[in-house]
Amino acid sequence: MNYINATKAEKTALYSELRKQYDALCAEGLSLDLSRGKPSGEQLNLSMPMLDNDCTERYIAQDGFDCRNYGVLQGLPEMRAFFAELTGIPAKNIVVGGNSSLNLMYDTIARAMLYGVAGSPRPWCREEKVKFICLVPGYDRHFAICQSLGIEMINVPLLSDGPDMDQVEALVASDASIKGMWCVPKYSNPTGITYSDESVRRLAQMKTAAPDFRIFWDNAYMVHDVENEGDTLLDLFAEAHAAGNGDRVFFFTSTSKITFPGAGVAMMAMSDANLALTLPVLTVQTIGHDKLNQMRHLAFLPNKDAVARHMKKQAQHLSRRFTIVLDTLKQDLGETGIATWTEPRGGYFVSLDVLPHTAKRVYDLCTAAGVTLTKVGATFPYGVDPEDKNLRLAPSYPSVDDLSQAMRVLTLAVRLAALEALLA
Repeated sequence: MNYINATKAEKTALYSELRKQYDALCAEGLSLDLSRGKPSGEQLNLSMPMLDNDCTERYIAQDGFDCRNYGVLQGLPEMRAFFAELTGIPAKNIVVGGNSSLNLMYDTIARAMLYGVAGSPRPWCREEKVKFICLVPGYDRHFAICQSLGIEMINVPLLSDGPDMDQVEALVASDASIKGMWCVPKYSNPTGITYSDESVRRLAQMKTAAPDFRIFWDNAYMVHDVENEGDTLLDLFAEAHAAGNGDRVFFFTSTSKITFPGAGVAMMAMSDANLALTLPVLTVQTIGHDKLNQMRHLAFLPNKDAVARHMKKQAQHLSRRFTIVLDTLKQDLGETGIATWTEPRGGYFVSLDVLPHTAKRVYDLCTAAGVTLTKVGATFPYGVDPEDKNLRLAPSYPSVDDLSQAMRVLTLAVRLAALEALLA
């Protein structure tokens, strides 16, 4: 039934029926979580053999360096070569960090605030105002970095093929205070879309009023295909260099959802000019990151082919869960006219748009029934969804049974909230 076109009597009767189902679910005392994109225990178990490697025999690097000691600021040469093979970026432009790419992103912006970047007329903190373009819906932790550092955020829609490039180009060309832009270009959080080749080229080539404008390219899900035929993403690093804008890109990724979140290996990449400014500051920040962890990862995943084999095992787990989410949405909401959703071929999330001005009500109904969702507004800067309609679904962590039950509660809440609004 299309809820929008239904008569008032039909809506009233349907609401009464659905409310009985909802009350019965509330009585079950559920405790289910769809809020964060964490790997499940089954996924984490796939990486346990990495810890079985005898580290007492794996602490000497290829060049003879003793990884138990201080040093190697930029990361082990073999670890940089590994990331170079994975990303296509030259190893000389890669810096291997600790366990967190988010940490690298925060530090990169903090350094820009304190020192500027290549081409900066002054440190960003000495500008009257610093602004970032934030694609919405987007990643809450990106927005939190900006908010914590006093950077003003400008919402730009994320479309089915990438950023609304007409808006992006107009903004960056006219406003020199716009210094940066956040991008999760493959299987974007939360929509799961991948940027088209045209979008990537336009990002690489566009004219900017700020000489030190930077794209923060958070390619967290670059190998996280769920379907056999995953999405492909054009290489922004190469495209920007070809366009004469090589300094524009700060590239980030990690093994956090490949091996162990919190115990992976993160990396960033940048142009020679940006690197020349970054390394001296890093020398003050640290004497070097965890090289034994780099060695463990290289023993377990020595090359791109090994990563591909490992991620196929991950995909077997995730694919079943994505199927549950998408099938339930289609079955329960497909003909109602009150919701739309993305159907990603990889990544960790599904983005659900419900009837405008009902997302908070859906959240409250789910909470009362024992299902935890990502807080409404988290996918927008300052925690404010202007239309109160977007919900981020994270299917990876729950068991199959728990996920099925949680989705049943969610779709019921979406229908109830919509009917309440339509009957008001």
